[in-house]
Amino acid sequence: MKKILLAAVFLTGFSFGFAQQAQDKKLDPKEDKDLMTWYHKDFATTKVYGINTENAYKFLESKGLKPKTVIVGVLDSGVQVDHPGLVKNIWTNPNEVPGNGKDDDGNGYIDDVHGWNFIGGKNGDIDVDNMEVTRVVAKYKPVFEGEDSTKNKANQAKMPEEFAMYMKAKELFTDKSTEARQNLQTYTMINTLIPNMVKLLNGKAVTPENVAAIPAPTDQKDAIALNVLKQVSQSPDFKGKSSAEFQKSMSEQMKEAIDHFEPQSKQYDLSYDPRKEIVGDNYDDYSEKKYGNNHYEGPDAEHGTHVAGIIAGLPQGKEVQYGVASRVAKIMSVRTVPNGDERDKDVANAIRYAVDNGAKVLNMSFGKPLSPGKNVVWDAFKYAQDKGVLLVKAAGNENEDVAEHIAYPTNFKNATDEKPFVNNVLVVGASTNNNDALRASFSNYNKNMVNVFAPGEQIYSTVPKNEYRYLQGTSMASPVVAGAAAVLLAYMPGLKPDQIIESLVKSSNPSTANQFNSYSQAGGVIDLEKAAEYAYTHFYNGKSGSAKKAAKPSRKTVKK
Repeated sequence: MKKILLAAVFLTGFSFGFAQQAQDKKLDPKEDKDLMTWYHKDFATTKVYGINTENAYKFLESKGLKPKTVIVGVLDSGVQVDHPGLVKNIWTNPNEVPGNGKDDDGNGYIDDVHGWNFIGGKNGDIDVDNMEVTRVVAKYKPVFEGEDSTKNKANQAKMPEEFAMYMKAKELFTDKSTEARQNLQTYTMINTLIPNMVKLLNGKAVTPENVAAIPAPTDQKDAIALNVLKQVSQSPDFKGKSSAEFQKSMSEQMKEAIDHFEPQSKQYDLSYDPRKEIVGDNYDDYSEKKYGNNHYEGPDAEHGTHVAGIIAGLPQGKEVQYGVASRVAKIMSVRTVPNGDERDKDVANAIRYAVDNGAKVLNMSFGKPLSPGKNVVWDAFKYAQDKGVLLVKAAGNENEDVAEHIAYPTNFKNATDEKPFVNNVLVVGASTNNNDALRASFSNYNKNMVNVFAPGEQIYSTVPKNEYRYLQGTSMASPVVAGAAAVLLAYMPGLKPDQIIESLVKSSNPSTANQFNSYSQAGGVIDLEKAAEYAYTHFYNGKSGSAKKAAKPSRKTVKK
């Protein structure tokens, strides 16, 4: 699911937040261009936990290695393939003739020049879709809680696994739908109060002193507006702004929040299902693969375009942003994730499509708490493993231990398993540029089930309409690692997925601050130069240009 992270600020008893915000004045992204590329920094010289991108390239080139292009599949909401910062690094299918309406390469997908869209069809593209809990409740409520109580009990006994999933979905559906409805009401109300807040400021700047000096209003709306002002006047996002600047910034933040929560009226609507009308497939037939269209961008490609830029963005014009693998990677757009939860059938088919069309690294910045079709996704994981393809997956943004709150798709069949069932999945948590709070407050974690951490807060990258933006999330940390893996693979093409994983885990820059070393196998943040040195030393034969026989992974695991 595409998720906008809301950093909590408590206002009159309800949470309020922003998808992007400066941590303090000196890190204001509009003022400090150095922040745009902080995640590339060298920890050894700057003491900022970047990934040491430039020195990695220098090391690899010093060994006389010549890079080969690596195709990275971005399984996401879509990518603006003609974005000026991406267009030169977009994969083009060499065997497909653009726009002729034919399946020139015979792979079953017509005009798949830059990738494919599994959540579209001849009637358009899916934007908003259900949450998985909604789909499970809608499907199984008549089966387990229908009008015939005798039949209900028989079905519960006959389908215990499905019944357990239904009960979990029902609980989550009830909690999340109520929360979404309340959040929309809250942000809508605050939005209507913005003129009242501006009136109360009476032309003065937003400071605690100015707000404290406002007389207590007799009007109820003004009283609520003043209460909100007292809270935001303490926030670095608004503190010191003129009333005009405050109005503009607050309006933008409220629009973003409303745009996020408004679609949830459909996401949690048990009767809403756009699949049949738009995609036109038989959704219950997991063996079906040939559906969709070639709309690489789709209705809302912000998330996927941002991810693509982190992997392979190129500087253009006045923009200094560049992706980790900008010199070696090509982006294949495989549209898989709607505004809602991704569907297991689409995830499985997206993995197979990307693998079959030459991608060697896949980025998967999505996740959900339930997976009715997890077996078909796991089969796709194994298919990718057999083809030597690395899957890089975001750990999730719920600030939870993933052993206690599973985020699908997962490479562990059971949370109590000591080892994953495949060796080609790399799970990534999000770190910050604040050494005293290195784990991003939203990032999921686990010493055994999360492999590494990488920069995922205040990440500047490409977004649609040829623009750039700061976003945060494990969704941003995952493509940092996917880009790093692509660099290693470009210069050392014979590396196996498990070798890449070991190289990144074993070479991470450690930290013990605030128990950071207990949040992942690595216990630190990846360092691409050190990973390149590790891979070259342990696995790579420079003379033959191929990887040595895979060594048995030496990662320690923690039994749960």
